[in-house]
Amino acid sequence: MDEELNEGIYVELTDDEGNKFTLEICGDVEFGDDTFRVFLPADMDENDPDFGFIILKVVEDNGEESYDSIDDDELLEKVYAIYMEEAFADEDEDEE
Repeated sequence: MDEELNEGIYVELTDDEGNKFTLEICGDVEFGDDTFRVFLPADMDENDPDFGFIILKVVEDNGEESYDSIDDDELLEKVYAIYMEEAFADEDEDEE
């Protein structure tokens, strides 16, 4: 379920244990043949030690979009590095 709140786009996801989470979409990363989506938790305090980026692989099945977790730490680090590089590149362009 996607909904717009204030300036961001938020999605509500349910994990394998039935827990629901609201996440704000920060951006997408194309890597290889796959798309990864970067989120921040919308329902967690920024000072919480578990607060941080969540990166999930975008999966399309019969036109429906869903997400898979990434179990490969090396892949996760590469996608994170690409996202951060793109985010800071956008920031540098805004300053010029």
